[in-house]
Amino acid sequence: MASDGTRTGLRRAGPFSGRARIALVLLLLAAVGTVWVTNWLLTDRFTETVRNRAELRLALYSGNLISELRRNAIVPQLLARDPALIAALNAQDYSQSSQRLISFVDEIGAASLMLLDRDGRTVAATDRNRLGQSHREAAYFVDALRSNTTVFTALPLETGNFSFTYARRMESGGDTVGVIMVEVDLAKFERAWAGITDAVMVTNSEGTIILATEPRWRGLTPTDALQRQPAEGAIERAIRATADWTAQQADAYLRGEAVMRIDGRIPFRGWTLVTFTTYASVRERVNAVLALEIMGFALLAALVFYALSRKTAIRMALFQRDATELRALNARLQREIAERERVQKNLAVAEQSLAQSSKLAALGEMSAAVSHELNQPLAAMKTYLAGARLLLRRNRPDEALSAFHRIDDLIERMGAITRQLKSFARKGQEQLSPVDMGEALASSLAMMEPQLKSRRVKITKILPETPVRVMGDRMRIEQVLVNLLRNALDATKSVDDPQVDIILAAGETATLTVRDNGTGIENLDALFEPFYTTKQPGDGVGLGLAISSGIVSELGGRLTARNGEGGGAVFEMQLPVLNESTEAAE
Repeated sequence: MASDGTRTGLRRAGPFSGRARIALVLLLLAAVGTVWVTNWLLTDRFTETVRNRAELRLALYSGNLISELRRNAIVPQLLARDPALIAALNAQDYSQSSQRLISFVDEIGAASLMLLDRDGRTVAATDRNRLGQSHREAAYFVDALRSNTTVFTALPLETGNFSFTYARRMESGGDTVGVIMVEVDLAKFERAWAGITDAVMVTNSEGTIILATEPRWRGLTPTDALQRQPAEGAIERAIRATADWTAQQADAYLRGEAVMRIDGRIPFRGWTLVTFTTYASVRERVNAVLALEIMGFALLAALVFYALSRKTAIRMALFQRDATELRALNARLQREIAERERVQKNLAVAEQSLAQSSKLAALGEMSAAVSHELNQPLAAMKTYLAGARLLLRRNRPDEALSAFHRIDDLIERMGAITRQLKSFARKGQEQLSPVDMGEALASSLAMMEPQLKSRRVKITKILPETPVRVMGDRMRIEQVLVNLLRNALDATKSVDDPQVDIILAAGETATLTVRDNGTGIENLDALFEPFYTTKQPGDGVGLGLAISSGIVSELGGRLTARNGEGGGAVFEMQLPVLNESTEAAE
């Protein structure tokens, strides 16, 4: 009942929870979409407004600049006809000339006035510190002497600023007596622009900046000036990334901020006026609207979360009501777990009993295997002893000694078989080593030599030119080969022309095939089961193939059997080939 009540509560809470999640996701998507669309529309609108204002400011700046230049351009023409100044140049009496120029400069609003004699020496000036200076090589003096009109000159100074002057020669009686020069104060516009616009530059017809709110720009081209930005820090890069989110693509960057560039031509000697306006006002106005929208969505989300919290509180009350039943269910589960642990302990005892029984069965198999595996060496030893006895009677001791050596080898073989069978319970711990399959086959055929001599059996061997090596136990591999050869010989007893083919091949695996022309295999499914045999009683107990299959499996290969197409049986032993990479890994 407790679990049913819990599932019922979960079914009541589940659909509402799913709908609440969908509603929150939709609210979030609506908020993101609204903010994005608002940002896009307002950014375009406010950017266009800022651009229009920047264009109006550019027209105003250009007009003020032209007005100042034209107002100062008429001054040299008027002063060049001043009788007092001409008389001073003729008489070379300049005691009142500087004072007269000072009275003019206040009315005109020029930066300074200078009167130069025909040698280019300053004889009168509004700035008395400049009296006596020589301007003989200055461009404005040379050009004024050569021209009949007022000459405008913009020259760079050592301080990095530019000097803007109007100059005109003064004549008396058809002779040149001096030059009047008016210095135009355009720096005041730089100071005024710096307080209103972010950056302003004026370039001449050659593209050189002659006026700029950024002092380091003067004398450069606009491209070089914009590239001479100080190294940006991490904070400045973050500011740039944030600024670009609410602004159009920037025309340029000044001090790490995106700016809008407006170019305009000044109708004076090919000059150009360029203004740079930041998107700060656009960003502030757009962000203000976006903040209101985000605040509205935040309030709406707060209301949604409040409703969800109320529902959650109700569900928690329902869950607390079921807590007692859940604790009872938990206690019952604990009792069941304890019962299962007791049953598992009993199963462990039963498994130990089964393991003991399995060991007893294995001991029975091992005793039968010892009898089966030792029959072959014992039969060979009997044959070698009979031959040695006959050779001794014929006074051929050297050949008899060879037979005794073979008997010694068979005794070693029998000892190896008993050691292998003793290690049956510890399989997997044997030390494996590289084994040449050709040498193992030759040793197995030598083992079977007495049986082969007692019968006329045609043995055909097909071996590769290069050695075929595997990683394994040579004694156990030879044990498998002897079993396969012995079975092939037994299968050809009733055949007139017995034949056994032995093929060794190397590919992805080392494959040794033993094919006979006997009667074949009746029951392939039970062939590798222990104690299954088709031989007559006394000829075998049916353990040879079972033991051989186990040995091959432990070495990482497999032993298969099938009936040949032309009759007889075909046994294949496949083992992993030992190549250079495998040997290095071992």
